[in-house]
Amino acid sequence: MTTSNSPQPHLDLKAPPPLPAGGLRVMALGGLGEIGRNMAVLEFDGQLLIIDCGVLFPEAEQPGVDLILPDFGVIEHRMADVAAVVLTHGHEDHIGAVPYLLRLRADIPLVGSRFTLALVKAKLREHRIDPVLVEVAAGDDHLAGPFHCEFVSVNHSIPDALAVAVHTPAGTLVHTGDFKMDQLPLDGVLTDLGAFARLGVAGIDLLLSDSTNAEVPGFVTSERTIGPVLDSVFERASQRLIVSSFASHVHRIQQVLDCAVKHGRKVALVGRSMVRNMGVAQDLGLLRVAPGLMVKLDEATSMPPEQVVLVSTGSQGEPLSALGRMARGDHHQVTIEAGDTIILASSLVPGNETAVYKVINGLARLGATVVHKETARVHVSGHAPAGELRTLLNVAKPKYLMPVHGEWRHLRAHAALAQETGMSRDRILLAEDGVVVDLVDGKASIVGSVPIGNVYVDGLNVGDVGEESLQARRILGDEGFVALTVVIEPSTRTIVRPVHLSTRGFSDDPAAFTEVLALVEEELKRSLAADEQVDAHRLSQVIRRTVGKWVSDTYRRRPMIIPTVLEV
Repeated sequence: MTTSNSPQPHLDLKAPPPLPAGGLRVMALGGLGEIGRNMAVLEFDGQLLIIDCGVLFPEAEQPGVDLILPDFGVIEHRMADVAAVVLTHGHEDHIGAVPYLLRLRADIPLVGSRFTLALVKAKLREHRIDPVLVEVAAGDDHLAGPFHCEFVSVNHSIPDALAVAVHTPAGTLVHTGDFKMDQLPLDGVLTDLGAFARLGVAGIDLLLSDSTNAEVPGFVTSERTIGPVLDSVFERASQRLIVSSFASHVHRIQQVLDCAVKHGRKVALVGRSMVRNMGVAQDLGLLRVAPGLMVKLDEATSMPPEQVVLVSTGSQGEPLSALGRMARGDHHQVTIEAGDTIILASSLVPGNETAVYKVINGLARLGATVVHKETARVHVSGHAPAGELRTLLNVAKPKYLMPVHGEWRHLRAHAALAQETGMSRDRILLAEDGVVVDLVDGKASIVGSVPIGNVYVDGLNVGDVGEESLQARRILGDEGFVALTVVIEPSTRTIVRPVHLSTRGFSDDPAAFTEVLALVEEELKRSLAADEQVDAHRLSQVIRRTVGKWVSDTYRRRPMIIPTVLEV
């Protein structure tokens, strides 16, 4: 077996052997080698426990894709064995795939904090699924089949985040979820280092820990530092203010509401997820809203601009989000005016940089002033940087570490931090999606991998779009297509109508392909004369080869070529 520290660690891994009796198995179906799609499957005594079930957002080379799901194929036949799904917090990369999992079995218990479950319930309502919800809080214990789950409070960029310790006869596994160690959190909820220390003293056999900011030195800046910066932006803004944030960042929205009250502005929420999530937060008492502060968007658009703050989705440059439509000038209610101030109060999720800067440039082109993380401290990360990850390792003292939630550079950086704290290399398990880790007799090791892939959501279709379809879409988007139709009379072996050609996305010059039409007819006539039998498929291949070579030689391009041969 390849060791976890080799340059290409998992290329030769085979299917894992049967789980030894009394052993605990961990399968990562997402979140390792990527930011998003977090999902870990634990197996003990024939039963499964799932920790998180999130989505990954598509990149530019995945055109038309809305979401990317974990591949449930390896557990699809074992839905009856799933004891529960534990949800560490309510971010989409941890709960977004729950509706698709519950399509396989709707009565799987969902275990999580009050706010997390409220967000999940609202999401599932849109999918017409009535879930089984089990509410827990920090300090609670919950028994799911053979898995004894203990919940620990952690600080993150969303309320009610939890880490989970899973106790089994095979040993104790601790999953941190997403966390940081803000010493002055806005809601007063600290990461419970005392609980991690207590678990460490009892013995943590395997720690799965957030790696997102492992490359970032030092300690996190407190959320409280954002308030004065927002206040100064409000102070300077002479016209309308638009604040874009994650639709789940209750603490940030609270700071915006407080600034709005101070500066005499009304607030309107823009974007379905923002309206839904803040409504849930307000109902649970997590968001304090002053009387008369909130107005409907229709009312806000008719008010003097200096009296309005819009709180919008779209901080990651999503093209269909409210802010994305505003930047393009096609939002049906909000038109950006010169002098508007836009605040992007969020971090850049890796892979979204181009889309975000496109939105920033679009807003700037319309005359708006755009304030973002690189120009002012309007956001701090929700993930622990290197100093805090070292602190957790020193407090928890795990026997084995499995870095999770990160791209490869983050996972390796986290492994290096662990070695700095004195952990030996053979106790650090660098894994990626599909890799299987077994904890047997107190020893954790990589034992194999399971085949997994990307499951794409495209509109209402789930899993119908594959890599072949995406490759075709990329070719169409990059190179365009050329369609040729020819009509053949088989008995006389003649072309009875001239070759008809049409193109899309290749050239605006109608004469661009004039030269190749004669070549196509010449090759077709040669084939018709030489072949014993008229074969429409073979003639199509002749057209494709002839046009493909000519286009490559003439234009150095490779469009999609679609030949059609009709027989009359």
